[in-house]
Amino acid sequence: MSDLNDLRINPDRLWATIMATAAFGGTDKGGICRLTLTDTDRQVRDWFVKECRSIGCTVAVDEMGTIYARRPGKNNSLPPIAIGSHLDTQPTGGKFDGIAGVLSGLEVLRTLNDAGYETVAPLEVIDWTNEEGSRFTPPMMASGVFAGVYQRDRVYAIRDRQGNEFGNELARIGYRGEAKCGGHTLAAYFEMHIEQGPVLETENKMIGVVHGMQGQSWYEVTVTGRESHAGSTPMPLRKDALLAGARMIAAVHQVALDHAPLAVSTVGLLEVSPNSRNVIPGSVFFTVDLRHPEDSVLREMGGEFERAMEKVARDSDVAVELENNWATPSVKFDDGCISNVRDAAEDLGYSYRDIISGAGHDAIYIARVAPTAMIFIPCAGGISHNEAEKTEPEQVAAGANVLLRAVLRRDRGMSDQAS
Repeated sequence: MSDLNDLRINPDRLWATIMATAAFGGTDKGGICRLTLTDTDRQVRDWFVKECRSIGCTVAVDEMGTIYARRPGKNNSLPPIAIGSHLDTQPTGGKFDGIAGVLSGLEVLRTLNDAGYETVAPLEVIDWTNEEGSRFTPPMMASGVFAGVYQRDRVYAIRDRQGNEFGNELARIGYRGEAKCGGHTLAAYFEMHIEQGPVLETENKMIGVVHGMQGQSWYEVTVTGRESHAGSTPMPLRKDALLAGARMIAAVHQVALDHAPLAVSTVGLLEVSPNSRNVIPGSVFFTVDLRHPEDSVLREMGGEFERAMEKVARDSDVAVELENNWATPSVKFDDGCISNVRDAAEDLGYSYRDIISGAGHDAIYIARVAPTAMIFIPCAGGISHNEAEKTEPEQVAAGANVLLRAVLRRDRGMSDQAS
């Protein structure tokens, strides 16, 4: 059996694995379109299950479609130490967001097999369903059910913009499993991820030791005006929903500026009806994403946003409906797991810094039910949710090595429970 200090992942194998899975939903621009519960999602799931079984893991699928690949330990009565992330992407996603975390977990198990290393506790690599929240909202859906934040049946009934129900689509692709979501305990949870921001690259740091995540609040906004002819309706008599929507979007931007430098706000989805070139728009739908690391400030931003929407609606003589359809407070990760990550980076001689995640991850909910920490690696220009998303092979390898070392440090701490 190899000593912990000698273990390193196989960087070429890990990189080749990431590139191989990029074929499932690969785009002409070099990214991935693999929306949750689509046929391409099913394809990568099938591949993942096959690979996990090929290295001796038992594989379970729960009622939310989450996949759990378990490698046994010396004491299988102990709860598993888990490694997780997601394989679904945005419509114009990259090769690494979530994917690098799941496949680094797979590489950890391969490395332990190669070395003949037996852990005390079982290890579990997890592919969570619908982390992105792009096709079905809210995001982090399966980890939310696992942690008791959402009810399974309510999630099953959620529809995408085309009217497809989540539960039906889960069954259609063959991943509506029988295991209860949240039906087993995790001893700890580690998630490796690209930073999705520019800090590590700017400061020339290899590893981000993630202490927690900022709070988030999502809204859906529907603006209703009046459709009328573009050529025969005088300007003063119009009820232009798109014009009002544009003013509202500018106000969303201003909310973040008013709480600089930590606040961010985004309108990421916009639909115009009837979407005809010679009809004044009668309806507009758009989404709003507000974020801040301090919950009190995030609440202030939400109140300012709502008041701004109502004012624009009054001034524009249109109606507006607001739905705050998802929100989560800021999260602090487990001190012990954070130490495992920091110590692993130091052991391996990687430069690192403490960091807060600006993006949401499945770890945000798993932290409610298990000791949790995250590992960040740089991504070029901080670009993510983009087909141009990029990180280097040595950066992925560094993150995977820290992941391996952090998990094994955690496992050594469970030795006294093994007898």
